[in-house]
Amino acid sequence: MNKESLPHNNSSIFSSFVIVYLSKFSDFINHIPRKSVLVLLAFSVMAINSGCTSTASSNSNEGQAFQLKQQKNPDKKLSQLNIAMSPSQSSDEQREKRQLLADYLQEQLGIPVNIEIPQEYDIAIDLIAEGKVQMAYLGPFSYVKARQRNSQLEPLVAYIDKRTGRPWYTSSIVVDTQRGIQTLQDIKGKRVGFVNQSSTSGYLVPAAHLISQKINFDQDFAAIHYAGSHNENVLALESGQVDAIGINKPTFLKAQKSGQLPLEKYQMIWESDPIPNAPIVISRQIPASLKRNLQEAFINAPRDLAALSGAKSDGYTLVQDQDYDPIRKLQKILEINISE
Repeated sequence: MNKESLPHNNSSIFSSFVIVYLSKFSDFINHIPRKSVLVLLAFSVMAINSGCTSTASSNSNEGQAFQLKQQKNPDKKLSQLNIAMSPSQSSDEQREKRQLLADYLQEQLGIPVNIEIPQEYDIAIDLIAEGKVQMAYLGPFSYVKARQRNSQLEPLVAYIDKRTGRPWYTSSIVVDTQRGIQTLQDIKGKRVGFVNQSSTSGYLVPAAHLISQKINFDQDFAAIHYAGSHNENVLALESGQVDAIGINKPTFLKAQKSGQLPLEKYQMIWESDPIPNAPIVISRQIPASLKRNLQEAFINAPRDLAALSGAKSDGYTLVQDQDYDPIRKLQKILEINISE
């Protein structure tokens, strides 16, 4: 059986983290009006750009070297913008969204735009971390992994969930009730499906919660299956290949509404706390003018263009690196090594 060995003695640590995470993140998203956040962040970004500095790298030699490089060549231009997208949804669905996004950005930026959807999450991480593309659409955990490999990466924007009006989403555990599963403890001895070990809502968050419930990944599952995308994970549950799956809630709701996972047979038995939405990630080595144009293009993008993840969205908002600190804490708690 091919599965990853995860620590299972972090229940108290995880519980403490959740309390801290919820208090900080909930205060942020619930007490600041979204329009005010957009205005404040926009002015902050303009101030940063006008100074040609980078807060995240200002204390490192690498960051200082980059600032000097930008000052020497402030008018550097790209002949083409290359973008990588994580394969979070099926290729057919993403192909249509990819073309709409490419056409829109090409019109707004005035340069050719090429978008690539690799077959694996980690390939998308490699492409942006190694500088083979200038921009990427990554899940929160994938962004954290990429940033740990390349400190010159930063999140630009994230989409706003139309249901909540906030830049977050949730993970869920969905089960086949005909397999005798009503609670999380009933998952023991069953076949469990995840998306990918670099997926946030399709692995990291549900795995952390299961471990907090003293469920041992080495001993308590009959099998662990990695489907590769959220849509394929749904298919694995529907076809009976697995008995329970970790998946983002928007994908589950879509499958439920379409009849693919009818309510009388499939139930969501757990939902996570809010997770910061998947960011559009850029390299700081792109021209400052292009960064500003990208920010403007995404903030002003048509609402229906923004649904790259499969969720119903209400445009984009600016985000920053520290918004993804809760993901880093989860990674540390689970002792997941980025080189694996």
